[in-house]
Amino acid sequence: MRSYVIDELVPEDIKKISDSLKEKGFHSPLKDIFWIEVPENLLTSIQRDHLSSCGPYVFSLELGKNWLKLELLVRPTGRIRCSCISYATDAQRNYIINLIEQLYSSILENSK
Repeated sequence: MRSYVIDELVPEDIKKISDSLKEKGFHSPLKDIFWIEVPENLLTSIQRDHLSSCGPYVFSLELGKNWLKLELLVRPTGRIRCSCISYATDAQRNYIINLIEQLYSSILENSK
């Protein structure tokens, strides 16, 4: 699995990240797993074609004791297997990494 990882986080930052993700509505049915929806304008053509049957499409972010892991796989919430599941395009990857970096940076700034 291709992933983006930030490690060596302190527990206070993990808590702040978790609270921020919950506040923004990025939740999933699983504890410490958050789904971050991919904006429709960044979907591939097959993902747009499958939006009504499979979507919405999300990135999965997992929080551990001192790390966060963002899977770079775009998956639908409506199906487990489909041809619309794929690794992030460059635009999708840039979007989600920038979003996580901005979130993390704002938490660090507020910790000072």
